[in-house]
Amino acid sequence: MKILVINAGSSSLKYQLIDMEQEQVLAKGLCDRIGLDGKFVHNANGEKLELDHPMPNHAEGIKVVLQYLADEKYGVIRNISEISAVGHRVVNGGEVFVEATLMDEEKINTLESLTEFAPLHNPAAVTGLRACMEVMGRDVPQVTVYDTAFHHEMPRCASIYPIPYEYYEKYGIRRFGAHGTSHGYVAGECAKLLGRDVRDLNIVTCHLGNGSSISAVKGGRCIDTSMGFTPLAGVMMGTRCGDIDPAIAIYLMNKEGLTPDEMNAIMNKKSGVLGVSGRSSDFRDLDAGAAEGDDRCRLALDMFAYQVVKYVGAYSAVLGGMDALVFTAGIGENNPSIRSSVVWPLAHMGMELDESKNQERGGARIISTPDSKIKVCVIPTNEELAIARQTLEVISK
Repeated sequence: MKILVINAGSSSLKYQLIDMEQEQVLAKGLCDRIGLDGKFVHNANGEKLELDHPMPNHAEGIKVVLQYLADEKYGVIRNISEISAVGHRVVNGGEVFVEATLMDEEKINTLESLTEFAPLHNPAAVTGLRACMEVMGRDVPQVTVYDTAFHHEMPRCASIYPIPYEYYEKYGIRRFGAHGTSHGYVAGECAKLLGRDVRDLNIVTCHLGNGSSISAVKGGRCIDTSMGFTPLAGVMMGTRCGDIDPAIAIYLMNKEGLTPDEMNAIMNKKSGVLGVSGRSSDFRDLDAGAAEGDDRCRLALDMFAYQVVKYVGAYSAVLGGMDALVFTAGIGENNPSIRSSVVWPLAHMGMELDESKNQERGGARIISTPDSKIKVCVIPTNEELAIARQTLEVISK
């Protein structure tokens, strides 16, 4: 059975075709600059195809994807009838969509009504859904998988904000979290790596990238997560401020004469390690700057690691102890310095890093010492595979 996974952006569309029997990626690629000049990248059979291709809309992008998936030279299937279903990544399902869902027109309309919860991402997902239905027909199952679903069953004491309760009742303001597909996937893979049942484990998962979030996972379920009503909350990130005193925003708006949209842009696009370092949002640039003696680059790195340590320590308390700490995503998988800066301050908890293993690259692995009470793991995330698995589960029902 073959599942096509779609991750639609406002002017882009990433895809993977996965053979679920072996969980093997047959092809993957990107439609970029949709609505502009159109760029297409297709990887299959060990070859990479790059070309300019007009794509005035997402439907045309889907047509291009399907054309090359079944192309005589570059394709991996004979025709599109071999695609059993399409799984779509959606950032926020609100409190309506709390699990992977087989979509129809009524449900798509409902999803459109949740745009305000993820105004940059959800409209693109709806566009991708409609494009697939238009091009592939309504007989091919279209399944949506939500980043917020993994966090939905958090205890109310963790998900409800301490503002007048009526705002939750009227507007649904609560902690939604993000990166849930990733957190759920790596927690499951961590259990496999340790040879344990995930239902018996307390795991803290650290999805550290340009956007970063941390989750407390008890028995395979999320009981708390660092991102909140939006992906702005939690630890500082590449350009996002993370948790700050909310009065700072009001103070700056008054001092600088900023509009709400301007203040929002500062917190989302000009803050985080970029704002502190004044140099870059890329941690590789910060590492280079710190090595050259740039104090603000060093400060940004130290602040980031310190905030991750605080969350891990807090979540250990919430979980009643930890069995494993997992690092994933771009920084978590590829930056041994950050991992070391997070683990060593937690040595008092019985966490001990094997620095030689920490320096290694590639694949899921344990980087703690054999006698470390808490296992430290690096597990590459695979949100596309997680989406495909959930899509298969839905259509199998």
